Amino acid sequence: MSPTENKLIVHSIESFGTHDGPGIRLVVFLQGCNLQCKYCQNADTIALKGGTSTEIESLVKRAINMKTYFGDDGGVTVSGGEPMLQSKALIPFFEGLKKEGIHTNIDTNGLIRTAEAKHLISELADLVMFDVKATTEEGFKTITGAKGLDRLLENIQLREQSKKPYWLRYVLVPGYTDSEESLRWLIETFSENNHLEKFEILPYHKLGIYKWESLGMDYQFKEVEENTPEQIERAFEMLKPHFKDVIVK
Repeated sequence: MSPTENKLIVHSIESFGTHDGPGIRLVVFLQGCNLQCKYCQNADTIALKGGTSTEIESLVKRAINMKTYFGDDGGVTVSGGEPMLQSKALIPFFEGLKKEGIHTNIDTNGLIRTAEAKHLISELADLVMFDVKATTEEGFKTITGAKGLDRLLENIQLREQSKKPYWLRYVLVPGYTDSEESLRWLIETFSENNHLEKFEILPYHKLGIYKWESLGMDYQFKEVEENTPEQIERAFEMLKPHFKDVIVK
C-alpha cells in the first residue's frame, strides 16, 4: 500500500491530543518509518506495509468538525512512523487545512530531503517538531540503525532560514544521550537559533515494549534504566538558560 495524491496511509488517529503540539489537536499517525529507533514506543508504525488508505478529503472534513475544540492554539498534527515519507500527499492535505484556517504541525525525524519535504518544512507547515535522536553520527546510528544527523541538521537550518517557528524534542536515554557532552552540543548547536520556540526534554521510558513483543521483535534497550528525577533535573537546569522555553514532557 502506498500513498497517492489524494490519499494517506494512516496507522491511527487520536482526537483531542494534547502532547503533539500546542493546544488540543487531531493527531494523524501515518504508517511507515525510515528508522528503527531502539526505544520506539510505536513499533507497530515502523513497517512500510499496512495501515489504512484514507481519503485526504475525509481527513480535512474530520478536522473541520473539530475546529470549535481547537480554539486559538490547537489544530492538526501528523506524526508516525515518519510522516515525511508521505510528503507528496501531505501537501494537498495541509493546503486543504490551511484553506479552513486550521493550524498544521509535523512531528518528524527530519531526514527526508525531497522537494516535497523541503516545501512542507520551509513553507507549508505552521509548525515543525524535529526529533533530535543523538548528537553524533555514531550515536545516531546506534539508536536509529541508520546515519542521518547531517540531514536532520540541514532540515532544521532550512526551517530556521524560513523564519517560521519550530520545536526540538530530545529523548534523554541514560548512557546514550544524557551525557554533559551531549547536552553541551545541543546548546552550542541550537541556542542561537532565533526561530526555535521550544525545547522538549522527553524522559526515556519503556511503555512501548509490549508492542515490540506483540510483533515478535526484540526490544534492545531492556537493560536501560529509566531516568531518575536527578538526571532529568540536571538536563533541565543545563538547557534552561540557553533556550526560550524548555519543558519536560
